[in-house]
Amino acid sequence: MSTPGTYRTGPMAAAVLTTEALAWAVGLLFWFTSARYLPQFRVQRPEVLWALLAGPLLVLVYLLAVGLKNRALNRFSSSNLVGAMVPGISSWRSTVKFLLLRHGFSFAVFALAGPQMGTRLEEVTAKGVDVVVALDVSNSMLAEDIRPDRMEVAKRALTELIDRMSGDRLGIVVFAGEAYTQMPITADRSAAKIFLNSISPDLVRTQGTAIGAAIEQARKSFGSDAAKGKAIIVISDGESFDDDPVEAARRAAADGIIVNTVGLGTTQGAPIPIRLAGRMVGFKKDKDGQTVIAKLDPDVLMRTAEAGKGEYVQATAGSTGIGTLVANLRRMDQTNLGSFVYAGHEDRYQYFLAMACALVLIGLLAGERKLKLPWNA
Repeated sequence: MSTPGTYRTGPMAAAVLTTEALAWAVGLLFWFTSARYLPQFRVQRPEVLWALLAGPLLVLVYLLAVGLKNRALNRFSSSNLVGAMVPGISSWRSTVKFLLLRHGFSFAVFALAGPQMGTRLEEVTAKGVDVVVALDVSNSMLAEDIRPDRMEVAKRALTELIDRMSGDRLGIVVFAGEAYTQMPITADRSAAKIFLNSISPDLVRTQGTAIGAAIEQARKSFGSDAAKGKAIIVISDGESFDDDPVEAARRAAADGIIVNTVGLGTTQGAPIPIRLAGRMVGFKKDKDGQTVIAKLDPDVLMRTAEAGKGEYVQATAGSTGIGTLVANLRRMDQTNLGSFVYAGHEDRYQYFLAMACALVLIGLLAGERKLKLPWNA
């Protein structure tokens, strides 16, 4: 039993922890049920959901704060006088106030993640440039010198590029030892995002890193109806042993095509993991039995960008560098590319944002002291 005038920490902790467990159970049930039975449900920025892990930390901080308040009150005065000196403390009102603010935070995070449900047809008048991304899918892109690995960071870079392209058209070329056109130039950004799910070294049977062949294949993607502004973005670790990317970039620049490059990895490099059924079983070795270390070659990518009159940026786990290249694209000649209809996703963040605002507002207005009712006077 708590001292009069102090918080009832036991019941408060029980209420908060029970509510926290129920909230996580309901949230996880909703997530897995949606993934299985609602294929039209998606989250635009799933990485934001990691912020939900701050919720349990808030619970711990709150319970510790309540315990410290009780300790301070008991030190301030004797147990017989605390109730008279600090009247009106309401444990349940303090708990409710915290729960409103804490779960308002969760709804705000989910709204920020961009929940979407259903699709709609959108007509877009495209005015911009044509861009072909040459994406390295060789085995060296599985190296983990940038987390989680080079391939995942490349996917993140391509996703960021797709999201930032408004009115522009995009094509995709994949390459390793050979280069193939994976997606012709189109204004349909949803088609490009579908492609992201299939990116892996299995897309190209011949291993290697033929950056020059990739630039040539990308150059052929620009048809007679191409925009005035044309650009190629090579996303690779730069280990080009199969051809001359600098000369290929020079030929592209002669055709009025800007060649930009994005470097992935570190100059120290990392081994290439081998996985079976999702489990790592070792590292790739050369014919002499030595572990292969895949290293970033920034010099090749820099010279390629220079020959292509473009810019080289280096991606990291925290930044893909795509923002710099998009800013350069905006300075290129814009062309009216016509009107296109594509399927867009319906945003549903507003419902979660409204719930977050309501919970936080009520929580801020709620007091922590007992209500003074006439019959309690």
